[in-house]
Amino acid sequence: SSVVADRLALKLVGPQGYVLTEAGFGSDMGGEKFFNIKCLYSKLRPSCAVLVCTVRALKLHSNEAPPVVPGAALAAEYREERLGLVAKGAANMLAHIQNVRKHGVQVVVAINRFHTDTDAEVETVARVAREGGAFDAVAADHFAKGGAGAVELGRAVMAACAATSPREFRHVYDAKAQGVKDKIETIVREVYGGAGAKYSPAAEARIARYEADPALRSLPICMSKTQYSLSDDPKALGAPSGFTVTVKDAYVSAGAGFIVVSLGTISFIPGLPVKPAYYKIDVDLSSGSPRVVGLS
Repeated sequence: SSVVADRLALKLVGPQGYVLTEAGFGSDMGGEKFFNIKCLYSKLRPSCAVLVCTVRALKLHSNEAPPVVPGAALAAEYREERLGLVAKGAANMLAHIQNVRKHGVQVVVAINRFHTDTDAEVETVARVAREGGAFDAVAADHFAKGGAGAVELGRAVMAACAATSPREFRHVYDAKAQGVKDKIETIVREVYGGAGAKYSPAAEARIARYEADPALRSLPICMSKTQYSLSDDPKALGAPSGFTVTVKDAYVSAGAGFIVVSLGTISFIPGLPVKPAYYKIDVDLSSGSPRVVGLS
């Protein structure tokens, strides 16, 4: 359905139009899957990727700011100017920029601005992003100013699209030529910045079966891992390197056309049974007032 939506949108806007599609969270998560799974099957080639970041997130990725605790007030480091934290945490942003550029796609960094961000902090992010390979980096004030706050971002995206050719696009691995483990470890090295992978006995057994079947061996890989880090360790902020990820399990999603691989502590969500529980839920209207039945 996602591919159908993109093709329909491209048809509607015409050859001179622009289609924006949401590719997921992070270049290591949704971005990597978008480039190496969706683009593989759709044959569509993006001209530009918008990388959204915040000053607050970069401060967190400095590894020197206090942790963010849900429900608690933000520490002063996130509400006051801290250029050193921003510059150090920008290593995470640079890793994401490099990941997108490895696929031959231009990057525009959208700095999602909060009212506590200072001009100097925003300018620091923009400067580091441009020096690190981004086509451009602009502040996005659309939350405060509506559409007017995103005009410069739109212009930057249009300029990036005009400056590149979809022919420059490339995958980071060859789904048909490389083996399952080779593809997994290519993603770990080229996208996550790690050194390699180790496998649980269950994963080893499953992958061995997939390697023996040419139809399964040629499928792309859909990695399932934490969104909080480039690694499989949610506490490893910034731009960690040289780490080894743990492949916990794997299964074939035959209908979708890829092999799902879980890393670290990620567990697969059980699928629905043949007869889901909602079949037993109803509204009893026989008494004076409606009553929901079948919830327990």
